[in-house]
Amino acid sequence: MTNHPLATAAGCKILAAGGNGIDSAVGALLALCVVEPMMVGIAGGGIAHIRLNTGQHVIVDGLARATATMTEDIYQPTSRDSAPPLETYSRRQDMGPSAVAVPGSLAAWCAMHRRWGKLPFSDVIDPAIHLAERGFIVTPYLENAIHEAAPDLVRDSAISALFLPNDRPCKAGTRLVQGDFAQSLRLIAAEGVNALHGGALGRALATRIATEDANAGWVTNDDLKSLTPRFYPPISGFYRGWEISGPPPPAASGVHILQMLNLMAKHDVASMGFHSAARLHVMAEAMRTAYEDRNRFTGDPDFVDVPTMQLVSPEYATERQTSQRPFTHPSDSSVLRESPNTTHVTLADSEGNVVSATFTINGLFGARFMVPDTGIIPNNYMMNFDPRGGTALSIAPTKRTPTSMAPMMVLRDGQLRWALGLPGGLRIYPSAFQAIVNLIDHEMNLQSAVEAPRIWTDGQQLEFEPLFAPQADELRKMGHDVHQVPQVGGGMNAIEVGEDGCMQGAACWRADGTVAALGGGLARTGVGFWPSIRQKGSR
Repeated sequence: MTNHPLATAAGCKILAAGGNGIDSAVGALLALCVVEPMMVGIAGGGIAHIRLNTGQHVIVDGLARATATMTEDIYQPTSRDSAPPLETYSRRQDMGPSAVAVPGSLAAWCAMHRRWGKLPFSDVIDPAIHLAERGFIVTPYLENAIHEAAPDLVRDSAISALFLPNDRPCKAGTRLVQGDFAQSLRLIAAEGVNALHGGALGRALATRIATEDANAGWVTNDDLKSLTPRFYPPISGFYRGWEISGPPPPAASGVHILQMLNLMAKHDVASMGFHSAARLHVMAEAMRTAYEDRNRFTGDPDFVDVPTMQLVSPEYATERQTSQRPFTHPSDSSVLRESPNTTHVTLADSEGNVVSATFTINGLFGARFMVPDTGIIPNNYMMNFDPRGGTALSIAPTKRTPTSMAPMMVLRDGQLRWALGLPGGLRIYPSAFQAIVNLIDHEMNLQSAVEAPRIWTDGQQLEFEPLFAPQADELRKMGHDVHQVPQVGGGMNAIEVGEDGCMQGAACWRADGTVAALGGGLARTGVGFWPSIRQKGSR
């Protein structure tokens, strides 16, 4: 399952051709680079959570990172106020070449395929090439994204020529062809990861980043060549007998989902009722506590001390439960900034491999320019760092950007039951947390669990989706500053593996997500109903 039907179809095509779940996930992500160009690209970053058919779980870290020459004072904040977000002069941290971090997406995908894929890489990337060359029909989702970003896109001739023909956003229902990007994908098919990380595409990206004197960036070809994806085990804990597994720091999701679940374990959530203000209150308090701790501790563990085991311990949850206090932004707090513009893939194959993967170019259309003649839209991941010095999120050479990405898996007695994830920036892991509570405490079916209304708070305003509007007054009486929003977080997609091994999928209304499955199998002789009939009628 992906957040676009054509990417879902690409993943299915790869499975039907004999590929496994890793082949399919990589191919679907490459296809999403074509059909969701505002969300994801080969010059972005993200995380994949893989459960191999051996039962081993692996986190693939393809996060973007600072260059070897970046320092904490490269941007000039317009204000040194401690309350986020902090803007920088000329928006140098948000858009243009100076906002680009060293990308990790393509390197991660190629490494995943190299280790665990079955098909030739040229077969895996072929659906994406086809979509770029032949084009696809623009969705209303893409049209709206172009319209929103148009004031910035128009500043760059390469990106505006594609998405703003005749100075107007591409219309839903029209066909979008990306010939330059198709050629880039063909080069990647031939050269693999080296095409971007050391080859012609990397040189083109580095050249473009260095060309604007007033807004030049720092990513060089050497930075691209030196990037290597990282592989490590997930962080896991237990909630009411279920094992919860997710990525460790610099991702916030694994740590703080476990922390929030530990806080919820103190309450009889099921008896409260899904729609009750009492349940929403304790969930909001759990989120507030997690965000307070994230503000204090978040960061790249290569550079800052993240007390992971303390944060996920039940004993710490008990301590925090009895010491909750009004949320404040301490003067030394980190600044949390993340774009909600992300995409997610959840896939499983018949061999027992499962992939949950979240990737992005960070902001809507990333840095909002295109590398000429390549179709590549670079990320603006530098936006996620604190432009001030001396904080956990300050910039340092090769430092990884923090993330809320939550490619999660839930197991019982060592057997996978659910894999899920979603886009949505800072709202990702609280949304994944709510889905897990829906499945375990409220015993919802998978579709209901991912579509159910959500709330979100970082300890300040409490956002809620319209179906929770009847509880607004009671939540106000409990001290919450409530605010209704159309949606919280992005479109979640998930897979359930039943006790009998049968699988089902779900994708929610908050994106263009589509569920697809392949059934049946190759014909076999000598077994089954029809051979017995033939034998009975023979002499």
